[in-house]
Amino acid sequence: MGNEFCVMMGKTFGSFHTVTCDTKYAFMCYNETSPTSGSYIFINSFVTWRKAQRHCRVNYTDLVSVRNQTENQWMQTSIYTYNQNYFWIGLFSDSWQWSDQSYSLFRYWASTQPDGTSGSQNCTAVSMTEGDAGGSWFDENCDSELPLVCREDKLVLVNLTQTWWEALRYCRENHRDLSSVHSKEVQSWVMEVAQRASTDHVWLGLRHTCRQGFWFWVSGFSICYQNWAPGNGTGGEDCGSGERSGAMELSGGQQWVSLPESQRLNFICTNY
Repeated sequence: MGNEFCVMMGKTFGSFHTVTCDTKYAFMCYNETSPTSGSYIFINSFVTWRKAQRHCRVNYTDLVSVRNQTENQWMQTSIYTYNQNYFWIGLFSDSWQWSDQSYSLFRYWASTQPDGTSGSQNCTAVSMTEGDAGGSWFDENCDSELPLVCREDKLVLVNLTQTWWEALRYCRENHRDLSSVHSKEVQSWVMEVAQRASTDHVWLGLRHTCRQGFWFWVSGFSICYQNWAPGNGTGGEDCGSGERSGAMELSGGQQWVSLPESQRLNFICTNY
């Protein structure tokens, strides 16, 4: 794992430091469903970065992200009473990337991987043997002949800045529709795709009707799963300047917000 580096944060000044990911430190999780004051959870247990990430994702939302100085200060305040000078945060860098050239925070290496034993194991395979944990990953020689799984891009980020109606028209002409987020799984896909957006929000296929006073997905999905930011999605929208449409914010908890349909944003289309 010499080509992989993870980041720990210093308690005193909030500075970042890179170390190998198999070093053991305490760590900080965050919970997107909690208010700001309770969203940071310090775990005073020494583990590797991967184990810290796994613990946070199972029990909360993820390892904490630091997006600005205010969040940095909140974290320093959260661990003030603990006798630990450094702790893991959710920032890391390594040489692995997906075949479409994208990067992701998600990794599912087996406990001893990647080991690079042959010096040429630069590709990744999934092990389905009974002894491994649920399809964990192994580094593998790229010339090895193995079964494969293909992937169709179900969600596509469009880096054009358009009104909601323009975005809807573009998606229906070039793909299938503006994306609908009808489950937590789809929400995680949308969050991943939206990382490369150039605007602070991205349009979704979420629409409000002033006449009847409710929100709906233009694809026809019912709104069972919801991820509204506080104060949004109540149905009592201000329609004085026209209809409202739904977008996902790219900061904070990446929740949904109500915006004027005339605002110009990037957007996410769906192919299914």
